[in-house]
Amino acid sequence: MRGLIGKKVGMTQVFDAEGNCVPVTIIKLGPCTVVRKKTEDGTDGYGAVLLGYGEIDERKLNKPELGLFKAAGVAPKASLREFRLKSDELESVNVGDELDCSMFSTGDYVDVVGTSKGRGFAGVMKRHNMSGTKRSHGVHEFFRHAGSIGMGTWPGRVIKGKRMAGQMGNARVTQQNVEVVAVDTEEHLMMVKGAIPGANNGEIYVSAGLKKTRVAEKKVAAATKVNPLKASKRAAAGRG
Repeated sequence: MRGLIGKKVGMTQVFDAEGNCVPVTIIKLGPCTVVRKKTEDGTDGYGAVLLGYGEIDERKLNKPELGLFKAAGVAPKASLREFRLKSDELESVNVGDELDCSMFSTGDYVDVVGTSKGRGFAGVMKRHNMSGTKRSHGVHEFFRHAGSIGMGTWPGRVIKGKRMAGQMGNARVTQQNVEVVAVDTEEHLMMVKGAIPGANNGEIYVSAGLKKTRVAEKKVAAATKVNPLKASKRAAAGRG
């Protein structure tokens, strides 16, 4: 498995072996139940597992949602999240299995996905850190304005992606390469270094660090790869 569903509990601080104060975020991670298993040979065409997290009353679900859980033979779950897996990784996972944070250990690096706090409608100075207008003589009521946003005759429009005032926050944010400080499998808690997106009690998704995982896989592949030129020279020299 490569990820789990959880909730952000809050922040605190711990001290490492050298006595340094380390800010950490506590995550209530799992347990998650495997609701569905997708394979490359099946109708889906790719390998993945659908995990369920949290409890919910059956009356709050519609018939298609309820049918999904009944087909899997598991209790209804409040949240569902799909995690991609390779074909060899799918062999060890079955529908109905419960997964917890024991898959992670101290020193691992994970990617955390959450919904950032909503800040409402914000201006360009707060939203994009713009400097605003000089507070000099003759400037009135334009101190925090964005200034010109378009052109004249050509192209005569506002270019897409122009940084302007608007909704700030309340968006999907991914924090990459977050270090795991401690894991408590009995209480389903995990501590990660630093802050993660979202408010307390907000739903988050934790998965193995994508960049760190790719780097590790490349190192393993490079160590096991045999150079055909060097192999032929060794064979010619009679060294195998």
